[in-house]
Amino acid sequence: MSQFYNDVEPNIIDDEMVLKAIEKTCPEDLGELAQGENINFKDVTELQLSFKSILQIDNLWRLENLTKLQLDNNVIEKIEALESLVHLVWLDLSFNNIEVIEGLDTLVKLQDLSLYSNRISKIENMDTLQELQIFSIGKNNLTNLENVVYLRRLKSLRTLNLSGNPFCDDKQYMLFVVAHLPNLVYLDFKLVRDTTREDAVSKYQDLTKPLEQEEAQALALQEIKQAKQEELEYHETAFVEHLNGSFLFDSLYEDDTEAAKLASLPGVGDLLQAYRKEFVSVCGKLYNYGLEEYEKREAEVSDFYKKLHEILLASQEESKKAMFDFENRNKQRLDEIHHARSYDVAESKRAECQEDILQLSGTLMTLEALLSNELEEQLQGFKRTIDVIVSTFMENVKEMMGQCRDLENQHHEKLMEVALTTLEKSLKGKLEEDLPADVQTLLVDKNTIVNAVNMSHSIRLRKIDKRESDMLCNTYHWHISVTEKAFQTESDRNRACIERIMSYINTLQKELDNTKI
Repeated sequence: MSQFYNDVEPNIIDDEMVLKAIEKTCPEDLGELAQGENINFKDVTELQLSFKSILQIDNLWRLENLTKLQLDNNVIEKIEALESLVHLVWLDLSFNNIEVIEGLDTLVKLQDLSLYSNRISKIENMDTLQELQIFSIGKNNLTNLENVVYLRRLKSLRTLNLSGNPFCDDKQYMLFVVAHLPNLVYLDFKLVRDTTREDAVSKYQDLTKPLEQEEAQALALQEIKQAKQEELEYHETAFVEHLNGSFLFDSLYEDDTEAAKLASLPGVGDLLQAYRKEFVSVCGKLYNYGLEEYEKREAEVSDFYKKLHEILLASQEESKKAMFDFENRNKQRLDEIHHARSYDVAESKRAECQEDILQLSGTLMTLEALLSNELEEQLQGFKRTIDVIVSTFMENVKEMMGQCRDLENQHHEKLMEVALTTLEKSLKGKLEEDLPADVQTLLVDKNTIVNAVNMSHSIRLRKIDKRESDMLCNTYHWHISVTEKAFQTESDRNRACIERIMSYINTLQKELDNTKI
């Protein structure tokens, strides 16, 4: 434990400490709330817990919108309990007793991190901090310059402080760091000069060139992997994942030991090849059809919301015009009431204002009712269109998956014929070739071989049925989701609009009531 805290009782961050810190460092309104029990921790964006003799980080999970956290000058030994602070941009853990960099994986928005004056001997576990721009890890126990190479993966890093570490005594320290981190602007509080950068590149190019090549290759592989993942996600959204190729066919035979044995029977190899070709062809047609239908569905949804937006804008313009005309009249009448020479004149003007407010309320409510009716017609039309699109898609999926089943049934019949023929030859000793021992165990009698063929057939049919069921279920869930969302969005909009109209009318009424002669 740090020498400054030998005589101080170490603390764990608790609710009382957090509340006191909020009261001290946050705006006055939050500070007042902190004195009570109803503080909204989501409103807290900054917290200072410096010089609190903190040994263990804890109880910060409610501060989910925290962007700045100061935990410097404590006795913290481990970075932990920060995973919920996903919006953190600035984190100060300097002057503590931390030995390992860890617990930062979820802090992907972090831009400024200080681990200055700790006990860290290795730079690690920072891969997710891709937005980090400023990093201070000076005055630690870094002895190997190779630690610096790790920081190459932090592409946004521009300011770095390593001063006070043992490896800084190396005569080539600065050139090594600048050569391996070519994007650095400041190192140890000093601007990296162009001459230094040139000298560094010249001296260490034999080390950095291979690194650049490895990183380029890794990046290319990552981009390929990312592209494949995005393609898979696109296919999943279209409900046609793994249909562009032989994946479904190959999956029919996975974990089917009987099928593997039967494939060794004479002539089955040719049957499988023909079956595979036709099956994959049907899958390809289903895949292409699925993508076309997905684009059609997306276009329909997009056109629907575009039309809704146009209708809403037109209605809003009418409402704004009605409100604008009213407010011009109302301003003049309120002024007339205020400057009226008699009570009777004022009351007459007040009655005119009252009537105008009622008329405005009726106009706005009528416009909203008309809008709601028009949107309801659009929603019903949208639902009918989506119903047809989905129904047609599901019927065609059933038809194409039925073709897959037909191919399986045809293959099954041919396979059964080959199996029985092979059994007959085996029993008569007329087989022209030796079969593996595990295959021969199927050729003991008719029941054994028939059961093996039927069992393998049943497994494949179940997998075909499962794939069809998944496509139909996913389509159904999308259908329900997209239509329910459209209706719910309109219902919420209508309710909110009526509430805004009522609130606006009440405000106008209060303004009228508070206007005195």
